[in-house]
Amino acid sequence: MANSLTATSGIKARDKIGYAMGDVASCLVFGLTQSLLNKYYTDVLEVSVLSVMIMTIIARIWDAINDPIWGRLIDGAKPRSDGRYRRWIKIFAVPVALATVLMFADVRGLGQGGKLAFIYVTYILFGMLYTCINIPYGSLAQVITSSDKERSSLSVFRSIGSTFGAMPAMVLASICYVKLADGTSQMDYRKVFIGVVVISVLSVLAYLLCYAWTKERVESKPDPKQKGQTAKVIKTLLKSRPFMAVSVASMLFLAAQMFGQGYNTYLFDHYFHKTGLTMLPTVFQYLPVAVIMFFATRLGNKFGRREVCSYGILLAAVFYIALFVLALFGITNVWLYLAACLASGVGTAFIFLLIWVMAADAIDYNRVTFGLNDEATSYAFYSFMRKLGQTVATILINVPLLRIGYEGSKLRTEGLTSEKLQSMYNSSVMIPAVLFLLVFLILRFAYPLSKKAVEELQEKKAEILK
Repeated sequence: MANSLTATSGIKARDKIGYAMGDVASCLVFGLTQSLLNKYYTDVLEVSVLSVMIMTIIARIWDAINDPIWGRLIDGAKPRSDGRYRRWIKIFAVPVALATVLMFADVRGLGQGGKLAFIYVTYILFGMLYTCINIPYGSLAQVITSSDKERSSLSVFRSIGSTFGAMPAMVLASICYVKLADGTSQMDYRKVFIGVVVISVLSVLAYLLCYAWTKERVESKPDPKQKGQTAKVIKTLLKSRPFMAVSVASMLFLAAQMFGQGYNTYLFDHYFHKTGLTMLPTVFQYLPVAVIMFFATRLGNKFGRREVCSYGILLAAVFYIALFVLALFGITNVWLYLAACLASGVGTAFIFLLIWVMAADAIDYNRVTFGLNDEATSYAFYSFMRKLGQTVATILINVPLLRIGYEGSKLRTEGLTSEKLQSMYNSSVMIPAVLFLLVFLILRFAYPLSKKAVEELQEKKAEILK
């Protein structure tokens, strides 16, 4: 058993850093959609929040068709000299960056119908190209190493990469404002566009480093093209309890993350009146990662990844519930809010660092239990579920805004009542709390891969590798 695993393992620091650079690149551009895009649409282009919600729903309907098709194409592609998955990273690095810049093109001169058509087309185009690079990147961990412990390490490095990748967009979301004569702030298009171009160029460089510094060690043969194979694979995935549980948990966790990053641009502008601090809630949630990343893998191996992730996210939910309870007594403060974000970050750090290896465990389960070797199609489905999380976040951002009658820049002159402001604050703390509680319940009671189950799974996988 040791020999079969050793032959397909032995990763080095270069592999880990290279793999992390892939998520640095992805989160550089994806972070822009999390932190800036919603507010850019509503405040700069003055598109209604309802139109933004409809756009994301249409995009996900298309993704339900596009993502599995691309996954099947990847599964059926023959390996080349530069591997089976790595080459797609090099091919699509520049197109993804160009699509990102295109989403922020200045179309304010168009009529309402023209603006809507433009943002719908460019947003869907970005999603398609992002899928083309994200699915092979997600599948790459399966062929870099077959070792469970090494893949756990790759998951941690990927999460670290996503942290660094998300930072530039959060910084841009804090500095892209100009002060108006009445003392309020307004998003400055010039600052936004320059920042988007710089971040997109950096994403290309990071993707190319990922391509150059990683190596595919595990042999991965193309899956024979069979009629109806895509439907067969998806049907199997839907039957897989571990895979569906981790997919839904990942979707809800990402929704909570994206909700916070997107909604805070409104909360810190209108409730706290501190746009310069917009990035701090997310930064404070990521700070514990800098410490926990050194022992997350060891704790996950010792106590079980399911166990540390589920109870960690339960802790995060408790802090957000505490903020809501304090608000009932009239206690709200920007520094108290940031302190709760920091404390909740301790709990979310574990799932943030280990969710990818949990997904890999579920894919191993499918291979051992169902004989399913379609890694790219599996990651396409998993990627689609995470995109659903993006849609959930967009809806959860915009529904509270619809309730208070948010109309972008018009709100600055017409103002908000104290009741509407408090409603805005309550949404900012209760929505993450509910999402985190749902993730806890799914991981603790629906996801079956406990520490013991994972150990048994790895033994079975080693037998297959022989």
